[in-house]
Amino acid sequence: MSELSQDAEKHAEKSALVLFSGGQDSATCLAWALERFDRVETVGFDYGQRHAVEMDARLNVRDGMIKVLPQWADRLGPDHVVDLTGYGKIAESALTAERAIEMDARGLPTTFVPGRNLVFLTCAAALADRRGLEVLVGGMCETDFSGYPDCRRDTIEAMARALSLGLDKPVVIDTPLMALTKAETWALADRIGGAALVELIVEASHTCYRGDREHRHDWGYGCGDCPACELRGAGYQAWIAS
Repeated sequence: MSELSQDAEKHAEKSALVLFSGGQDSATCLAWALERFDRVETVGFDYGQRHAVEMDARLNVRDGMIKVLPQWADRLGPDHVVDLTGYGKIAESALTAERAIEMDARGLPTTFVPGRNLVFLTCAAALADRRGLEVLVGGMCETDFSGYPDCRRDTIEAMARALSLGLDKPVVIDTPLMALTKAETWALADRIGGAALVELIVEASHTCYRGDREHRHDWGYGCGDCPACELRGAGYQAWIAS
């Protein structure tokens, strides 16, 4: 593990709320936040996703994080879960209903849940306001992503402005993976926590859209052929090759 980056050293805020699904990206973001902030809490969202296994995975990753990063264990505070099942029924997609994973008429994958990150960030901002947490941390990425418009930098920056206006105070949203490839995300986890953190992400995190926890690959568990698995697997192999 290396020393804190210049970016970490310059962070004036002391507390953060991590949007935490239990996947590779949010697991890496949690480690990133623990490296930087004195107080870190997590929030998950139950929106009726078919791969509900991620709700279990997120707890396993949280518990494992304390073991692989013991130097920051005292920084990890409470976990929160927000019930958004009503929203999931409105924003039906291949992640919340039995639908094929394919491209729709707009050229967006049917795994796209309309407005998901906008809803997540709004709920997270309200929670952070009540908990006195200064920064929201999310794993959104516009480099290696599945074509979701709410993962773009412009979207996140617009949300930060809107939330700041709506709450009448500055709302900071950090997206440490925004410009990283999946290979670089694996490398970031390795830099922060070494082989132990990488192994935790491989074994405990969940990304597969089909909720497959039976098939074990070098990069973790999953069906191996959904868009999330393909992206995660390709990124892992590129990182290993580098």
